[in-house]
Amino acid sequence: MWSNDENDPFNKHGLVIGMVGKKIAIIGSRGIPNNYGGFEKFAEILSTFLVSKGYEVCVSCERPCDDNFPPSFKGVELFYCPLRPPNFFLARIVYEFLYDIYSLFKAARSADIVYMLGYSAAMFFFIPKLFRKQLWVNPDGMEWKRPKFNPAIRGLLKVSEKLAVFWADRMVVDSNEIKKYLDSKYGIESEFIPYGALDVKPIAWDDDKFTGDLRGKITLNPHYWLMVARLEPENNIHTIIRGYLQSSIDMPLVVVGNFASPVYEAYVKRILDEGPDKKVIFTGGIYNRELLNMLRCNCFAYLHGHSVGGTNPSLVEIMKMKTVIIAHNNEFNREVCRDSALYFNDSEDLASKMEMVDADREDFFDLRDKARERILNDYSWEGIVEDYETLIRSV
Repeated sequence: MWSNDENDPFNKHGLVIGMVGKKIAIIGSRGIPNNYGGFEKFAEILSTFLVSKGYEVCVSCERPCDDNFPPSFKGVELFYCPLRPPNFFLARIVYEFLYDIYSLFKAARSADIVYMLGYSAAMFFFIPKLFRKQLWVNPDGMEWKRPKFNPAIRGLLKVSEKLAVFWADRMVVDSNEIKKYLDSKYGIESEFIPYGALDVKPIAWDDDKFTGDLRGKITLNPHYWLMVARLEPENNIHTIIRGYLQSSIDMPLVVVGNFASPVYEAYVKRILDEGPDKKVIFTGGIYNRELLNMLRCNCFAYLHGHSVGGTNPSLVEIMKMKTVIIAHNNEFNREVCRDSALYFNDSEDLASKMEMVDADREDFFDLRDKARERILNDYSWEGIVEDYETLIRSV
């Protein structure tokens, strides 16, 4: 709990007391600090920015594997699900459902605004209403379009989307394409607030930064192509690897991320086994921010395959680093990049675009400048937090 002593600017955990009068709970991610993906990164950055502005913020977290429960992170209060997350895929789906229900109850009891990331547990979104609290929902793109889900789950997600819109006081989206879809389909006025990119200074290549399994595996500066993503079908990992194998590119392809399922991992590995002998380096997830940014800053070019989400954090961040980008051709990526990237439709198209950049990368340096300018103008975290503050004050 927060300190009640008005003369003490810190509570017993060293957290700055919220000065603005509203407490915000951000739930639905796996927790912070980020060790997984986009929602976790979003929760971490938004929560810490809001705390720096004087708000009380708490974030839900899954139970840590080591049973270490830090009470706070950079001034953000943390609370934990008592259940341990399973590794098995189907059990994981059930766990996430229970975790969201627990988080809804916990947040609704203590916060003024419950900000839910995702809507898979939408049938329980009435819970904050029982406590007369505001419910905001941020849909993770069009969930029901994700190919990783079978038809039954996609059907449930369509119902969940309707329930989320029904119960939410605010639908907050990070993509104008998602906004157009929701507003048109449900006759609402959703709130558009994009995802942002933090400032990153250029980081010189340093082999010594690679430790453990990565040591000796990557000594490639700057002769490698890079992809950073959760390794699942909707991110077109298989398409990108096929395109790389079909191309005449000699440089290695570095793939940063964890496979979402062993089935998809086996499928991608079969593509590699059946293709020509080329160097594809799977690093696993990298959550050391400095190491990840070093890889981004020094790559030859960047490949982006996300296809069904809204504004993707990895794309926004790489755009700020002045790197040539080849992105999957869809409305979400085009909304963010506009004319600052090349686009591919399939593996053959990607192979052709990679060969174009490989032949003379300097011909595409104007795209790097346009990308950075786009992010500086429209995707700064300072402006995004101001938008959230305006939304909070409207409650």
